[in-house]
Amino acid sequence: MTQTILITGASSGIGKAAAKLFADRGWNVAATMRNPDDGADFADLDNVLVARLDLLDSDSIQSAVAAAQERFGRIDVLLNNAGYGAYGPLEATPMEVLRRQFDVNLFGLVETIQAVLPVMRAQRSGTIVNVSSVGGRITYPLGSLYHGSKWAVEGLSEAMHYELAPLGIRVKLVEPGGVNTDFGGRSFVFTQNPELTDYQPLVDAAIAAMETGTPSGNQEPEEVAEVILIAATDDTMQLRYISGDGAKALLANRYSAEQDEQFVAGMRSQFGL
Repeated sequence: MTQTILITGASSGIGKAAAKLFADRGWNVAATMRNPDDGADFADLDNVLVARLDLLDSDSIQSAVAAAQERFGRIDVLLNNAGYGAYGPLEATPMEVLRRQFDVNLFGLVETIQAVLPVMRAQRSGTIVNVSSVGGRITYPLGSLYHGSKWAVEGLSEAMHYELAPLGIRVKLVEPGGVNTDFGGRSFVFTQNPELTDYQPLVDAAIAAMETGTPSGNQEPEEVAEVILIAATDDTMQLRYISGDGAKALLANRYSAEQDEQFVAGMRSQFGL
């Protein structure tokens, strides 16, 4: 039986790399994106369905899930990949900017999961892979919005890991470090208010660090896609998958991955999951 994956944010970066990888491995792929015209690279692939899915549009989420199920008959893996980063001093950030960050990175993800869960429950099988970030377990200054949204994804995913296990549904987290994508371009928003001069030294330092930083230590999207493939297919209850040496080094300074997985396994045992 050919397996099916539905991917959000498949027009570029990690999502596009994952769509290509899974399609090459013979999977059916529902490659969703805000503008289906951006999916021209998939046009000639019989096992790929390009569908519109905007995380700010509830109807588009429901329609994309329905289209994937109608075309392929099932959904074995949901890859929640779409998202972006909003940065800047919290005091200088308008509430609409904060709400949009959480609407896309958290609530849109939740709504997509809610749309797919009836399919997976009926199958009594499925895997949900949420692309978080090393920034879901550590933080940088001026990143309260982005990090807050990713920490929320981490907590939500860990709770769902327990909640859905009795239904045969696995929940996984992939946590990349730096990746050579457009995260610093169209997927990045920086807000500042020059009248709030107390923050200016930190803002200047942060902008300088971003402008002078080099991508040499970053991963390519294809490397993250390989980790996603492992998470989707390894048939284990592992929760977190750290992607990239930089991410592993950062987290090693704060957490022990072995202790983290032991804690998660202990929680499952406590509830008989």
